[in-house]
Amino acid sequence: MNQPLPSSLVRPLQSLALGLGLMIAAAPAQACSAEPLLGSICLVPYNFCPRGFADASGQILSIAQNTALFSLLGTTYGGDGRVTFALPDLRGRVPLGSGTGPGLGPIDLGQVGGQETAQLTVAQMPAHSHGAQLRGSSAAGNTDSPAGAVSAKLARSNVYSSAGPDTNMSASAITVGSAGNGQPFSIRDPYLGLRYCIAIEGIFPSRN
Repeated sequence: MNQPLPSSLVRPLQSLALGLGLMIAAAPAQACSAEPLLGSICLVPYNFCPRGFADASGQILSIAQNTALFSLLGTTYGGDGRVTFALPDLRGRVPLGSGTGPGLGPIDLGQVGGQETAQLTVAQMPAHSHGAQLRGSSAAGNTDSPAGAVSAKLARSNVYSSAGPDTNMSASAITVGSAGNGQPFSIRDPYLGLRYCIAIEGIFPSRN
């Protein structure tokens, strides 16, 4: 025969049951769950998206067949807005929070940017200079043509006069060998490839 619970325990147990019920009822649908929020995006480590999800790879969908999802996405990610709209395309991309962070530039919802590689130009290099040395030969010169030759000792003396002030020679007579190939280089962070999936079926999200 069951004994009734003492009244001192009934009220705490009732409060506990009510609290658990509220927690369960208020638990939001999670991305990648069996009942996701419509339009939510999740990552999976396998080569397909679960039932009710589609690859977030920029597919064009029919508005007539996906009216609820279109009401959330609109043409933010593509489509003509009359017959079609597009899903976000996250292939090879990382998401970035929209808005304007402190000290950062604005990012609009659906805005794409960035690149995998970069190539430096002279305009992007810090200001610098290259030193050059003009070498001559102590042997007597044997040609009067500068082509392919170096400065050399002349057979006769007193070629230059000391009557005038010192002056600089033409810089066009000296060249510095170039270096580098100008090849682009990767600017990607270390990464791991996973699959982004977007819920095309699920609970319509509430604003509050």
